[in-house]
Amino acid sequence: MLTVYRFLFFLLTLSAFASYGQTTPDSVFITFQTNMGDIEAVLYTKKAPITSANFLKHIETGAFTGGSFYRTVTPTNQPHNKIRIEVIQGGANPANIDTATVIPIPLERTSKTGVLHKNGTLSMARDAPDTGSTEFFICIGDQPSLDFGGKRNPDGQGFAAFGRVTKGMEVVKKIQSSPASEQKLTPSIQIIRISRK
Repeated sequence: MLTVYRFLFFLLTLSAFASYGQTTPDSVFITFQTNMGDIEAVLYTKKAPITSANFLKHIETGAFTGGSFYRTVTPTNQPHNKIRIEVIQGGANPANIDTATVIPIPLERTSKTGVLHKNGTLSMARDAPDTGSTEFFICIGDQPSLDFGGKRNPDGQGFAAFGRVTKGMEVVKKIQSSPASEQKLTPSIQIIRISRK
């Protein structure tokens, strides 16, 4: 079954960049419009092609329209984790997702892509390896424990970093410091839409 998934995402990667001709661009720029302000980011489409293509697919289908940032992880709200991180996490609008066509993607490890979890890094949330889909997070500060070999996830496989915030980290930090119940933002921060620049 995993082989089928890999083949499907090989096709997805090809179709996602068809408009660019025969070569894949090194990067694609996007804008998150939120009710707290805009966040601009670059996706590393050549270094992390599968994860970038998946994210672009969901942008193009409108899956993120009306989505939200719903989780904030700060130094003070993760008492049961010895390895602490700082991120905000968001995801698609469930009403805009066709669950029959949302396929988990293979994990692009940082050991292969070279895209590390630095301040402003955009990365794919997951449970087990190869389960990333429509949930993502943005790092506040460098987070090496999220890279391959890091200890935040016990499996040591890390998370798939695929982009970086280029403008609007003040908005990211504002979201992180918004009212929350434990790690749940109350209320969540609306993603009005995500668009390609």
